[in-house]
Parts: sequence; structure tokens; C-alpha cells
Amino acid sequence: MPRRGRSSPRVDRNALERDRRQYMKELSSRLGFLLPPPLSKRSLPELLDQATTHVKQLGQRVEMLKQKKQLLEGSGTDDQITGIRDQMMSDAWSPVLTVRDLGSMLEVCVKSGSNKKFMLHQVIQVLVEEAAQVVALSYSNVGDRIFYTINAEAVSPRIGIETSRVRERLKELML
Repeated sequence: MPRRGRSSPRVDRNALERDRRQYMKELSSRLGFLLPPPLSKRSLPELLDQATTHVKQLGQRVEMLKQKKQLLEGSGTDDQITGIRDQMMSDAWSPVLTVRDLGSMLEVCVKSGSNKKFMLHQVIQVLVEEAAQVVALSYSNVGDRIFYTINAEAVSPRIGIETSRVRERLKELML
């Protein structure tokens, strides 16, 4: 028989879990506001993936700016300055990948530097191997950046496309 005047441990656990979920939701919302605006609503795994990519890009940018500062201040030998300049050119704009699941459609966006040797046919090959048919492809050059957008649909709408597997295979390809 339950005791009167005291809350049961189950109610306390439920309240704690509800508070924890609310806190996690608030934290993920804050994280979403810190990232560049999305083209569509992001799921939590996509949000965390984009946050990780964004933090890595910011770290690379900080390193590149430090090297640029050192280059502009003239501290270092000619060999060091040449090495820094070459490294800045090779490290600039590493490819960034986003994959969006749009039901039976899939949207793959790749941002790459024009100095990177990016093999678009390999991306398309991965999509075809994962039972996706490319229906549209577009690209644009902005400065020294190239933006690719690939829209694909499932070969068999009943089976669909396993987005997480496509995302992992494309990430491996980018590295």
C-alpha cells in the first residue's frame, strides 16, 4: 500500500527524465543557432555531424589565419614562408559534405576548393552502388569554391535509400 504524503520514486524518476529531456532539447536548440542556417530542418544526428564539421573547419581556419599572420609579419625565413604559403594553398577549403534524406529522394551537397582534386564520378558511383539514380546535378563556382548539388531518387521506392550508409561511404571518400 503506497504511503500518503510522499511522492513515489517512480514519479520522481519520471520528473527527472522529463527535465533531462527538456534540458537536452534546449542544448540542441542552442547548438542549432550557433551553426550556419540550414536549408531544411535538421535531425539531431545531422545537427551534431554539422557541428563537428563546422568546429573542424573553424580550427583549420584559425591555423590558416595564424600562419597568414606570421607570413604577413615577416617572421621566419624564406623557406618557412614558402612552406607556409604552400601549406595554406593545399589545406584551404577541404571538402564539406551534407546529405539530406527527402523521403524517396536524396540530396547530396559538396563544397570543395577549386585547388582540390575532387572526383565527382566517385560520388555518383557510390550513389549508384547504393541503389540511387541521379536525377539532377548542378554546380557553381564562387571565388575559389565549387558547390555541387546532386539529387538522386531510389531505384525502387519500396526499398528506399539507406541515407546513413551513403553518408558514411561519402565521408570515407572525402578523406
